[in-house]
Amino acid sequence: MLMMDPNADPFAASDPGAEEEEISTFGAKDVTDLSWVNLLNAYTCTECGRCTSNCPANLTGKKLSPRKIMMDTRDRLEEVGKNIDTNKGGFVDDGKNLFDWISKEEIWACTSCNACVETCPVNIDPLEIIMEMRRYLVMEESAAPAELNNMMSNVENNGAPWPYNQMDRLNWVNE
Repeated sequence: MLMMDPNADPFAASDPGAEEEEISTFGAKDVTDLSWVNLLNAYTCTECGRCTSNCPANLTGKKLSPRKIMMDTRDRLEEVGKNIDTNKGGFVDDGKNLFDWISKEEIWACTSCNACVETCPVNIDPLEIIMEMRRYLVMEESAAPAELNNMMSNVENNGAPWPYNQMDRLNWVNE
């Protein structure tokens, strides 16, 4: 709210008695970080397999299966629900998270093409869960693949994903 108050001093020390703000997190590590729509989608999945049969990553032999992503999300959600029931309405940390069901290899195999979403007869979106888990890996764990880190540093330094200076990009024309 400092922007809205012209008399506020942005360099003033915060009130030591004030409550700490809740630290925001990025992405989804567990089902508790997903939206209710994602969780409802996990229960709504009819397991027809159309998403997986149309997934280009799956067709090329990669480990990704959008159908499995939805079923694993549902399985983890069931486990969290049983934990809450067992502990009289409160969740007790069991040391597990969604990455115990869905591997990082599966998450990074996705090409984000949206084929799974387009093919689903009941409009389920496994891509959203994949993107939230990726967001967690990149922004909270700094665990992006080396290729992605190289590309991001090239964009930062060169303004493009290629490792060439902007002045040198057209040198290939003279060869």
